Amino acid sequence: MEQVVTFPRLNEAAPAFHAKTTHGERSLADYKGKWLVLFSHPADFTPVCTTEFIGFANAADTFKSMNCELLGLSIDSLYSHLAWTHNIQDKFGVHIPFPIIEDIKMDVARAYGMVHPGAADTQAVRATFFIDPNGILRAMVYYPMSNGRSIDEFVRLLQAMQTSDKSQVATPEGWVPGQDVIVPPPKTAEALAKRASEGYKMVDWYYATKSL
Repeated sequence: MEQVVTFPRLNEAAPAFHAKTTHGERSLADYKGKWLVLFSHPADFTPVCTTEFIGFANAADTFKSMNCELLGLSIDSLYSHLAWTHNIQDKFGVHIPFPIIEDIKMDVARAYGMVHPGAADTQAVRATFFIDPNGILRAMVYYPMSNGRSIDEFVRLLQAMQTSDKSQVATPEGWVPGQDVIVPPPKTAEALAKRASEGYKMVDWYYATKSL
């Protein structure tokens, strides 16, 4: 019988987990009150994954300054993870400061829809999940096996989501802190009539921006 692959959904509770990691046991509940970036990679000791882990490690302090923790995962064993992170330290001079989940039975990978049979039956694809301090899944990003992720974009995305949450605004394409944000469009005729007098930078009634 073909196995059904399930996928978590945005703006719903992220699947709970309890797993062994390179930093001891971890569960989703451990991250309550903080943002969490949970990311999977196909296998230890592979070149593309190595560059990604170096990228996440270099950005770890930036994520931490935004109240965000990092948590890696692959289908490899704990011993493989430990050997690989030691190798990265030895060969590239980069310390991996975040935990990596051992998921040999693929429990976490399946719960999060990280296993795509069309890509590989025994590996997790390059999936990245942003979970907010309330345990709600806020963003998902998938990459093909052959191409590495942009860690800078993940930092930018987290900055954008946190800005939207704090100020109740949206952000345009490529937005970075310091640029104007988008004001929600009016939802009633009365609000529409007031829009032009509210002091925003208006292109039209549905598109208005402001600085923060």
